Amino acid sequence: MNCRYILLFLFIGFSCSPERELTWYKGNLHTHTYWSDGDEFPEMVLDWYKTNGYDFIGLSDHNTMAQEEKWKLIAKSPLYQESFEKYLEKFGADWVVYKTDTGRIQVKLKTFAEYKAKMEAPGFLIIPSEEITNYVAGKIPVHVNATNLQQFIAPPNAATVAETMQQSVDAVLKQREETGVPMFPHINHPNFGWAITVEDMISLKGERFFEVYNGHPLVHNYGDSTRPGTEAMWDKINIAYANRNQPLMLGLATDDSHNYHQFGLAFANAGRGWVMVQAKNLDAESIIEAMEAGRFYASTGVTLSKLLVEDNELTIQIEAEEGVDYTIELIGLKAGAQDAEIIQTKSDTYLQTKISGDYVFARARITSTKIKMNPFQEGDFEMAWTQPILTK
Repeated sequence: MNCRYILLFLFIGFSCSPERELTWYKGNLHTHTYWSDGDEFPEMVLDWYKTNGYDFIGLSDHNTMAQEEKWKLIAKSPLYQESFEKYLEKFGADWVVYKTDTGRIQVKLKTFAEYKAKMEAPGFLIIPSEEITNYVAGKIPVHVNATNLQQFIAPPNAATVAETMQQSVDAVLKQREETGVPMFPHINHPNFGWAITVEDMISLKGERFFEVYNGHPLVHNYGDSTRPGTEAMWDKINIAYANRNQPLMLGLATDDSHNYHQFGLAFANAGRGWVMVQAKNLDAESIIEAMEAGRFYASTGVTLSKLLVEDNELTIQIEAEEGVDYTIELIGLKAGAQDAEIIQTKSDTYLQTKISGDYVFARARITSTKIKMNPFQEGDFEMAWTQPILTK
């Protein structure tokens, strides 16, 4: 459990008692296994995240909640044959159910209930999840994650990208209302296949989260010469949301990990992006409550030891690494403006600043001079993004 930083937190525009002690928890909410198109057993994936200091994880395989019976045919490649042997060695023949037919190994995958009971432990939370996966017109990918889902949701069959997203969002929110269990949808990698436009995102009602960073190599986080990156999309979305008094969109960083045996720019590896959530307890309800209150930041490596918003004053303290420099940029929307702008830039590990009432909302982007190991794109630096603060 990551209990290094406990502080008092008040987010402008959200209800949060300043008397409550909160703890930072590290988590990834977008992950794949053999249950869909990942290349590893769920227990092995969970073991990697547990071993590497994560406090919570959601295995969000495509259009499944890992409740049915499924057998995985192991590929003939020595890489995957060896992977099976490691799985068998680690968990033992009493746990691993497999059979051999005509020289090929088939393994019965453990269900969510089974792998949760086996792998969850104090300090490591496993949250039920699903990536609701659609292809509009049979080819345009529209993927919506659902965190803490209690019942499987089948992908809708809508005619447009915007309608497809909205139907998936509505289905998650309906299940939340019917069950009384906290859960939320988030929009995955909008630039994957250049499928989702800013206008599509702006049209949404009831959505609070999207991926400002995704570690998969095909998601175009930074856009191209004619299309905006996800961070630029974020501000455009929130300009529209603020104008119609809709709660602001909050930004996640995720792995979207699929590949656990081959590493590099061509593979979707674990450990590229995560969220740091400041919650009262390590349980799904507390994590979701904290995220909906905006008490989290997205990171690809930068750690904050303090993040405080009170009376429109923002305080950021970076847990600095020796030999690494940091730049903090405050980005906001001035009242009446059409675009967000950089309000302030400071090359330091500490920022305390009053956000002027001239600005509708503001957020911080922290960039380090430390090159990201196994990055999304060659030359990436470790970064972090705080959530937008609504000043009005």
